[in-house]
Amino acid sequence: MKQIVLCFLAIFAGALIGSVANILIISFSTTIIPLPKGADNSSIKSLEQTIHLFQFKHFIMPFLAHSVGSLIGGTIAAWIAPRNKLLVALTIGSFFLIGGAMMVFQLPSPIWFNIIDLTLAYLPMSWIGYRIHLIYIKN
Repeated sequence: MKQIVLCFLAIFAGALIGSVANILIISFSTTIIPLPKGADNSSIKSLEQTIHLFQFKHFIMPFLAHSVGSLIGGTIAAWIAPRNKLLVALTIGSFFLIGGAMMVFQLPSPIWFNIIDLTLAYLPMSWIGYRIHLIYIKN
């Protein structure tokens, strides 16, 4: 029973900390790469209307946020989980993947970004987080 509770705690902590990392990167992204003139990211509706102004560089930070959130979340989840560490880490990646897929349907972002984001940012990064955990355990 204790192991099941720890697995749920690992998933909760990984999702929470990964989400915080994601939000922090998104929050500071416009200070690193400013939005194009006339673009507004205050809501999904305003993004829909101005996303045509975005260039390649404006998609770097969202991809980084999604990747780092999955990486950190997967690492934390694997670290806390008493067993099934890979499954727990990939569960985090799956949660983030579902969120990313929902955004694909809500926001008309370029198809190249959707493909790269959905295939490289979530499950692979949570798997790398699991692998980082293994390296940390060995040392």
